[in-house]
Formats: sequence, structure tokens, C-alpha cells
Amino acid sequence: MELSKRVIVVGGTGFLGYHAVNELLASSWEVTALGLPLAQSVDLYPSTVRVVLKNLNDTSDEDLMDLLQGQEALVFAAGVDDRVAPQKPAYPFFQKANVQACVRVLRLAKQAGIKRAVVLGSYFAHFERLWPHLKLVERHPYIRSRVEQETAVTSIPGLEVVVLELPYIFGGMPIHGWKSLWEPLIKYIRFTSTVFYMKGGSACISAKAVGQAIVGALEHGEPGTCYPISDENLTWSALLTRLAAADGHQIRVVKLPDWIIKIGLYGLWLIHGLLGREAGLDPRYFAALQTAETFIDSKSSQEALAYKTGGLDQAFRDTVYTRKGVST
Repeated sequence: MELSKRVIVVGGTGFLGYHAVNELLASSWEVTALGLPLAQSVDLYPSTVRVVLKNLNDTSDEDLMDLLQGQEALVFAAGVDDRVAPQKPAYPFFQKANVQACVRVLRLAKQAGIKRAVVLGSYFAHFERLWPHLKLVERHPYIRSRVEQETAVTSIPGLEVVVLELPYIFGGMPIHGWKSLWEPLIKYIRFTSTVFYMKGGSACISAKAVGQAIVGALEHGEPGTCYPISDENLTWSALLTRLAAADGHQIRVVKLPDWIIKIGLYGLWLIHGLLGREAGLDPRYFAALQTAETFIDSKSSQEALAYKTGGLDQAFRDTVYTRKGVST
């Protein structure tokens, strides 16, 4: 469908929001970025981008409607990821952030006349469909929230919604003090030549490619479709080796047996219990997923959304140099 190319990015000052805005600008979209009032966030973009600094949870429906009026499309790049371990029980926390907040915004968007939306989800929803024997929704509050999110947003009548199921993402962001979620891992491989890690691996993608996929989803994604996207499938050994190479050194990766991984994760579960917390990914069951090869055949999504691959090594360098405090 032909759009007037006015889009609002919810979460527009965050990591993925930043890359989404840049790729939208490169494709001649007129962008409004709604995001948290973080340090330097106003200076992220050229003056052609309207930046609105508001906490979504503290913004009334009326104020949101004012921002949504006149837009043709919306990107929802907000929510919380699986690293968070809120107070027990965890599911209400993830359901509020990933389901309720998203559905609220999309329903208001429909009322404001917005025709199309892209929601950034998780590739764990893809593996819930692919591997039902792992009972991912039953065991992991975060994954449950992402699956419920997909069901809710793709069933809003009168609004064309496309969901991107994202794997592990690499890249940088030019904000001083910004920390990548990969910081602990980079610190680990930076100060040792022998790295002990698990077997298995994951689909990976650059943040730039995610931004390109967002543009593709807005412009020609199939409404109601959930696209698992990726650039490369990497074993953990290959991923760590390439991250170390991006950081300028070589490492040797030693694979630990599964039983050691399970004991370590069970210990983490015990610590959470003592603190009254519950992880979005239950450590008691996460070893089965983390030591598997969570790989994606992304050929169909690459063809449908026209995002480019082959940029992971640059994304690794951006991830490492951001960790060192160098702007990308």
C-alpha cells in the first residue's frame, strides 16, 4: 500500500529505536521519535526528526493521541527484554510492559487514523512454535509475554500489524555512557585468552539490518505476519571468537558440559529466590534453550523485507568500541 511516509517510532531514543530512525530517514520517511528523556537523546538525530521526550507510562491517552494524529505508520520499539529479574511473580511485570503498553499504543494509533504498525518482538516466540516440547511459554514469563504480545497485536481489527521476531542484536549507539547488553561478555573475553562457555549457538543480526527490516515491514510486509529475522547463525564459540577479533585479540573457547551449565543456572535461580525475584527466563529450564542451536532460516524474511546481510563484523566492532566509550 502507498503511504505518505509519516511515522512515529515509540522507543525512538533507545538502541533499536535509534537504528530504526536512521534507516527510516535513509528511506525518506518523515520521523517523530518518542522516547525516554535520556542524556544526549535530543542530539541523536538531525533537526528534521521531531524528538518527543516522554515516559510512555506517564503519558495520558489524550497526550498520546495528540502525538499520533497525522501519522500514517507506527513502530513500537519499546518494552523490556529478558535480562530483567523483577520482584516475584515476574509475569505481571512483563505482561504490563510488553503486552498492555503495546496494545494500548496500537489501539490509540488505530483511533488516530494510523494504518500500519511494526512491533519488535522476540525470536523466542518463533521457537515456542517450533519446539513445543520445551514448554517455553509455560516456563518463561518473558517468552509468555512475547507470545501473548504477538497474538494481541495481530488481532486488532482495522490495523495492519507486522511483527519482527528479533534474535541477538549487535551494534553501537553514539551516547556517552551507553552500555551494550553485551558488556559483561565483552569484559569476560577481553581479560582472558581461554574462555569457558557452553555449546550451542544463536541467530544473530546487526542493529542496522534490524532498522532495514523495519522499513521493509512498513513498506511491504504482509499484515498479520510474524517474521523471524537474522543475518548469520553462529555457534557460541564462533560468536565469541569473532567478538574477540573485533576487539583485537584471539581467544580459545572451551565448551563446558551441560551439567555444569545447569548447576550454574540453578544457583542463579536460588539467588533470585533469596532476593524475592524471578527472571524472565527461568534459569532452571533455560539451559535446554541456551545450549541448543537457536538458528533461523531467514531466507524468506530477507526476500520479503529486503534487509541486507553481511554486516555482523562491523556490528561487532561497533559493539566493542561502544563498550570502550568510543562513539560509532
